[in-house]
Amino acid sequence: MTNEGDCRVVVVGAGAGGTLVATHLVTALSSRFRVELVDPAPGTGRGQAYSTTDERHLLNVPASGMSAFPRDPEHFLRWLRAHHDPDFQPHDFAPRAVFGRYVETLLTTATEFPGNAQLVRRRAEVADIARSGDGFVVDLSDGDRLEARAVVLATGSRPGTGWAPPELADDPRLVADPWTQPIPAVGDVLMLGSGLTMVDLAISADRPDRTIHVVSRTDAMPHAHVLPTTPPVPPPPGITRTQDLDTLRSTLAAHVHETVEATGDWRAAIDGLRPVTAQLWRGLSEADKRRFIAEDARAWDVRRHRMAPATARRLDAVAAEGRLVRHRGTLAAVRADDTALHVTLDDGTTLRVAAVVNCTGPVGSIAADPLLTRLAQSGLVRPGPAGLGIDTADDGRILGTLPDTLPFLAVGSLRRGNLWESTAMPEIREQAYDVARIVSRSLHGESRRRPVDPYGLTLSTSQDAAERYNAALGRLLRLQEGVEEGLIDAVAADEGFVLAHAALALLGHEWGTTAQWRESLRAAHRAAAERHLDDRESSFLDAVTTRLRTDEATGAAALLRHVRLFPRDALAVSVAVPTVAFGGLTSGPQTADLVESLGRAYGDDWWYAGQLAFVRQDQERWAEAEDLASYALSVEPASGHAVHARAHVHYETGDHAAGLAWLDEWIHTRGPEANHRSHFSWHAALHELMQDDVEAVRRRYARELAPSVVSGSRVVVDSGSLLWRGRMTGAWTDDLPVAEVRAQAPAEWLTTPPTPFAAMHSAVLLAADGDASALAALAVRSRASDDRVLRDVVAPLCDGLLQVVEERWDAAATTLTGIVGRLSPLGGSRAQREVVEDTLVHTLAMAGRTTEAAGLLDQRLTRRSSALDARRRAAVTAARAAAPGTTPQHSRSLGR
Repeated sequence: MTNEGDCRVVVVGAGAGGTLVATHLVTALSSRFRVELVDPAPGTGRGQAYSTTDERHLLNVPASGMSAFPRDPEHFLRWLRAHHDPDFQPHDFAPRAVFGRYVETLLTTATEFPGNAQLVRRRAEVADIARSGDGFVVDLSDGDRLEARAVVLATGSRPGTGWAPPELADDPRLVADPWTQPIPAVGDVLMLGSGLTMVDLAISADRPDRTIHVVSRTDAMPHAHVLPTTPPVPPPPGITRTQDLDTLRSTLAAHVHETVEATGDWRAAIDGLRPVTAQLWRGLSEADKRRFIAEDARAWDVRRHRMAPATARRLDAVAAEGRLVRHRGTLAAVRADDTALHVTLDDGTTLRVAAVVNCTGPVGSIAADPLLTRLAQSGLVRPGPAGLGIDTADDGRILGTLPDTLPFLAVGSLRRGNLWESTAMPEIREQAYDVARIVSRSLHGESRRRPVDPYGLTLSTSQDAAERYNAALGRLLRLQEGVEEGLIDAVAADEGFVLAHAALALLGHEWGTTAQWRESLRAAHRAAAERHLDDRESSFLDAVTTRLRTDEATGAAALLRHVRLFPRDALAVSVAVPTVAFGGLTSGPQTADLVESLGRAYGDDWWYAGQLAFVRQDQERWAEAEDLASYALSVEPASGHAVHARAHVHYETGDHAAGLAWLDEWIHTRGPEANHRSHFSWHAALHELMQDDVEAVRRRYARELAPSVVSGSRVVVDSGSLLWRGRMTGAWTDDLPVAEVRAQAPAEWLTTPPTPFAAMHSAVLLAADGDASALAALAVRSRASDDRVLRDVVAPLCDGLLQVVEERWDAAATTLTGIVGRLSPLGGSRAQREVVEDTLVHTLAMAGRTTEAAGLLDQRLTRRSSALDARRRAAVTAARAAAPGTTPQHSRSLGR
C-alpha cells in the first residue's frame, strides 16, 4: 500500500446516501485523508430521487422529517428558510430538486471547512473492487486504479426492464430510465407501474392533447398525506416478537383498526411502525419474507410511502379531465410500427402510444447491477435476505468473504434485504452517519479531533475560531471584560460559527449592552442552515431562540431544559444562575437545586466552586462559602464569581472594614480587567454606606459608578440603585444626579425590561428620577404580563414606588410591606433586593409608623452590624419619642 492509499476512502455512488457519507467523512477525517466520491452522473447529491428539474415534483415527506442530520432535525428547515423560502413551514413539502441542491451544498460546505479531509469527485463507473492486503483496489471505467483503506457502496438500485417483451426491449420508444431519458413531447404514453415514480412523471408528461395510460398489476396508487398530521401511534407491546407472517398480519390489522377508532386516521398506525419495521422484517423467515413481497408489499408501499397533498391534487385534476386512465393488468404483447407502439394488455385492451415509460421502480437483485454481479462472483458480497440487495450486518458492514476488520460498508437500498425500509431519508441519514463513524474510527483511530471548549464540548468551527471563542468564554467565566469583543473575533474568523453568533445574541439580550442581538440571532440561523450542529449546539440554538423570541417563562424553561441536558455548557449555566453578570432564571432554593445538581458534572472545577460559593452565602452558610471562594481564588485569582461570593460574605456578616480593604485591593489589581467591575465597586460602596461614610460613597460614585465610566444594564443595576439607596438612607440628601444615569440606561429596560430582575431595577431608577408616569406605565405592563413574577411582585413594587414619588407615605408603606417578604423570585442577591427594604424603612418613617421602621432596622442589625442602620434606628426612635407622625431629620420630598 502506498501512503496515498493509506489515506484514501472511496465512496461509490454520489446520490443522496453516498453524498451524505462523503460529507460526514470529510468532516470527521483530518486533512491528511482524501475522500473519493465516484459516480458517472454529472450532478452530486441527487441520484434518481432528486435529479429532477421539475419543481412540481415534491418530496413525499414533510420538511420537518428531511434533515440530512439525525441529531439536528431542524437543519433542512433552517436551510430552506435561508435559501428557498423564508416562510417555509415544517409541514410543507419541498421540491425534490431543492432537496438535491441541499444535499450537494452540504458536501460543498464541508469541503470548505479548514482542516477537513480533501474531497475528489470522480465522474466514472466503478468497474471492480478487490482486496489488496489491508485495503482495497478500486478499478474505474476510465482506466484509473485507486488504492483505498475503506470502501462504501451507495449505488442504489437500478431500474430493470426484464418485464419487456423482445419487441419492446429493443425499441428506442421504451423509456427504460425516465430520469435520464426524455419522454416524447407528442402522443399518448403508457406508464407501466403506478408508484411514486409514475406520479411525478405523469405530472411532468401531462399535456392538454395527451392521454396517459397507467398500467399496473394491482391498480394501487400511493395514498396522500393529510394535514394536519396525526401523531404516530406506537404498535402494541410485544409485536417485535412476532415470527410468522400470518400472526403479524392479524396483529397489524388490529393495530390499524384500533388506531382508526381512536384517531380517525390509519396513517398514524403505519407511521407508528417505523421504529420497529426492521425488527419485524428480520423476525420473519426467509419464506415469509418472500411471501410478504409477493402478497403484501404493494399494499404496504402505497400506504407507507405517500404523496404530498399538492401532488395528489394535481394528479386528481389530470384524472378528472380524462387525461390519466388507469388499467389493471399486465402487458401481453407489443407490436411496433413506424407511427406508434401498439400495446395489448392481458384483458385484450389495445393501446396506441408514442412511448412506454418504465415506472416499475428499481430491481432489488444483484443481477441487475454489473458491479454487484462481479463482486458476488469474487465473494466480496452475497445476496441479501429474500434476494434483495446485498447482505449486511446491523452496522452496515458488508457480509462476504472479507474479515470484518476491513471497512467495506453499504448504505441505502442495497441494505433492503436486511432492513426492508432502507430508501427514505430518515433511514439513509442514520446509516450515513453510522457508516462514516465506523470508517473514521477504523483508520487507526486517526479521525480528526474537532475543537472543543474548556469543558470538552464540541465546537463546529475552525481551530482558530475555536481558540478565540474559548478565550471569550474564559473571560466570561472569570467575569472579565472583552467577552463580546472576543465572540465578535470568533465570528470574524469563521462567519459560519453558529454557537458564537448565538452566544452574542444571548449575551446582548441579557446584558442590554447592544441593540444588535436580533441580528446576531439571525446570523446564527443563517449559519445553521449551512452547517451541521451536534446535539448540544442544536439544543443551545433552539434554547436561545426560544429565550429571545418568547415570553420570559417560556424562554427560561427552554434554557433550563438545555442546561439539564448539557450540564457542562458553562455559558448556558452562567446565564441561568443569578450572579453579578446575570439576573438568572432561578431564585432562592431553585438556584441552589440547580447549582448543586451540577456538582457531578464539574467536580472540583474552580469556576463551579465560585458558583457554589455564591449559593452557600445565599444559604447563610458563610464558612462554607468562604472556603469555596478561597479555593477558587487559589486556582484562578481572577475568578470574579469567587470574589463576588466573598464580597457577600463580608457584607452579610458585617465585616465591612476588612471586606472593604480586601475588595479595594482586588479592584485595584484585578478590577481593570473585570467585566461588571462597577458591581464590585457597588459592593465597596455598600461597605462604605454601612459604615455611614457618606463622603466615601460619593467619591466612589463619582470615580467608579458615574455614567461616564459605567454603561449598559450596569448603569441601572449598580449606579441607579446606589443613588436611590443613598436617598432612602439619608446618605444623599441633595439632588440626585439621576438624569445622566437614565440617559445612559438601555431604553428598552425602562419600558419593556427583559426580566423581573431588570424590571425591579428599572422601577427603582424611575423612582429616583421621580417619573410617576413611567412608573405607572411599567406597572400596567407588568400587571398585563404572562410572567407571574412581573404580575405579582413587580407590578405592586411599581405601585409602591409611585406612591413614594407622590409622597403618599402611608399607602406606600402598606404596599411595600405586602411584598417585601416575597422578593426572592425577582432573582439577584439579597443585597440587591435590599433596596426595597431600605425604601420601606424610609416610607414607614415618613408615614409616622416609626415602630414598624424600628422593628425592621432591629432585624437588620441582628443580621449584621452597621453604623448606618444604627444611626437610622436612633433617628426613628428619636422621632417616635418626640411626637407621633414626626419623621426622621434626613427625610425630604421626592416629588418633582
